Amino acid sequence: MPAATRTWVESNPADAARRVAVRDGAVAEAEAELECALDDVDRYIVAFSGGKDSIALVIRLLELGVPRERIELWHHLVDGQGARFFDWPSTLAYCRAFADAFNLPLYCSWRIGGFLREMLRNDTPTAPVKFETPSGPDMVAGGAGPGGTRLRFPQVTSDLTVRWCSSYLKIDVAARVFTNDARFDAGRFVLLTGERAEESAARARYSRTKPHGATTRTRIVTQWRAVHGWTEAQVWAAMQRWRVNPHPAYRLGFGRLSCMTCIFGNDDQWATVAQLSPDILYLIASYEESFNATIDRKHEGVLVRANRGTSMIPPGLDDLAKASQEETFEEPIFVDDWQLPAGAFKHTGGPT
Repeated sequence: MPAATRTWVESNPADAARRVAVRDGAVAEAEAELECALDDVDRYIVAFSGGKDSIALVIRLLELGVPRERIELWHHLVDGQGARFFDWPSTLAYCRAFADAFNLPLYCSWRIGGFLREMLRNDTPTAPVKFETPSGPDMVAGGAGPGGTRLRFPQVTSDLTVRWCSSYLKIDVAARVFTNDARFDAGRFVLLTGERAEESAARARYSRTKPHGATTRTRIVTQWRAVHGWTEAQVWAAMQRWRVNPHPAYRLGFGRLSCMTCIFGNDDQWATVAQLSPDILYLIASYEESFNATIDRKHEGVLVRANRGTSMIPPGLDDLAKASQEETFEEPIFVDDWQLPAGAFKHTGGPT
């Protein structure tokens, strides 16, 4: 057992049997990958959405024995502290609760104005990025680019130049932190992201490690898809080992923790959104009318699709459904009666 894990277990003997994983082949493989890097990396940064795959990234690092003081979580606010539009209202509170429970720092970053401002750009530059730092205050970077116009939803495609929600609200936001926070001026850093080969043919072709675009002569950043070879069953098994309470979205029937109103959503997801947040559904429909284009141009509008679909929310979860729309998370992160959520192994929409 790695020293860091052993120390933590000895200080938490009541939970030791539940929290420490069996050293299986997948962990041994990761140890080989990081054999030299463990002592050389200054900081491991987990791109943390609160979803099952980003949780699996944290668990994998801890089970490898990476010291907690070298791990931090980065959460990108899709709506950018602006008007609520695409993200789950409870996600930030869930992420903060997770970070507190695991004794890890969480830093938020966002495109000012978020999804809505970027979508409604009309001959104006993309907004600056704002991000939290350990010492505070928040820092701001960018925003001086050329003017441009979107006035359209991101498109359902693997091309990130037109599926701009991923590139502009997440990928570029993380890059701005690396290039503007003095903490990362020099050193070796690993950015962990949760894409898995099982999710799609496109993701199966992704390399497990690659140099990150923020790399310079003094700043070495490696992107590591640390659970790329994991199955969904392995991800849920990791969460069960550590008794991690899944985000409410999974328990309400969603198979992915992307945005609540993800552009990849199917008819049943839109029907569920109609039950959870009809005001947001009608707002999206109003933009479909304004843009003269549906959110997914291969399908009809969201109101038609919601009427055709069936809500995924299991019976008896009205209180959880209501709580998912609040900006709070009042439940424990570690639960004794761990159960596989209703959304497990569901192929509901999300980036592919």
